[in-house]
Amino acid sequence: MTEDKEMPSGEALISCRSVWKLYGAKAGEIVKKYGQNINDDIINKNGLIPAARDVSFDVRKGEIFVIMGLSGSGKSTILRCMTGLIEPTMGQLTVSGKDLGTASRQDLIGMRRKVMGMVFQDFALLPHLTVLDNVAFPLKVQGKSRAERHAKAREMVELVGLEGREAYLPHELSGGQQQRVGIARSLTTEPEIWFLDEPFSALDPLIRAEMQDEFLRLQNLLQKSIVFVTHDFDEAIGLADRIAIMAGGRVVQIGTPEELITNPADDYVAKFTEKVPRSKVVSVRTVMGPVRAGLTGGPVAAGALVGDVAQQVMAGADALPVADPDGRIIGAIDRASVTAVLLNQSAPA
Repeated sequence: MTEDKEMPSGEALISCRSVWKLYGAKAGEIVKKYGQNINDDIINKNGLIPAARDVSFDVRKGEIFVIMGLSGSGKSTILRCMTGLIEPTMGQLTVSGKDLGTASRQDLIGMRRKVMGMVFQDFALLPHLTVLDNVAFPLKVQGKSRAERHAKAREMVELVGLEGREAYLPHELSGGQQQRVGIARSLTTEPEIWFLDEPFSALDPLIRAEMQDEFLRLQNLLQKSIVFVTHDFDEAIGLADRIAIMAGGRVVQIGTPEELITNPADDYVAKFTEKVPRSKVVSVRTVMGPVRAGLTGGPVAAGALVGDVAQQVMAGADALPVADPDGRIIGAIDRASVTAVLLNQSAPA
């Protein structure tokens, strides 16, 4: 029986409130004049370019929060605001209890060295350094001894499956191996929050799938709080606890992969989700019916994906019992409900 996935809850490590990023010569002047009352007419009239518009969300401790959208949607802009790499034009960003708007330059540098780990599409490895020295580099910046930083770097190299390649130079590695070095380096300082901006998009499909699996393996071990940016909805639903879909600098909808697919906020979100097989996303809990008499076999977990239990249901009796994480029977799932999901239809009433 597949277990329910425990949804991260509680403490928000990142709080993003009404954040705007406007580009243009008059941006500061216009913001001072209009504040949060700014609108599209004012933006267009003054020739401003809105990279992010009134963006608000929280990232919970221990969750994988994916920000996705097409090119120009504002997803990377918001990530760079959260890491202090660029300054919002307006709004408030709090990261690990620190208000970035009042943080000094030294505060931000310290947070990026100790609180944040960052991985970008460009692997940004230092070409003249070995794998071990690339991974150890953040600790060198912190002033750690050679012995201390190499000991930690060897631990991270082993964690990402590159043991035996410590002495290789970056050009001697495949693309996937180079990205593993980048991931290991970002984890060397044991960051509280992990930011990844399109980290796998430059990889070929097979290596990309391998790195997605590796990413989830690492998260199961480390339980980081993660902000992951991608333009690929299949990648998003495979990784995310929750997804924020952006368009034109705005957040269109935030929800679990299942919520976005079963209840899209508008046609834009529906377009993203229309080709995703529901069996990969919809849970048994969503399509189950009430408990009925005479149930035998099973049970199946309420949090299991329909696709994962389809064969069991189709091969069993007309309906199987559905259990919650404590083993209590809370419903039943039948062949008709499973068939509807496999055909990308809504479950029958």
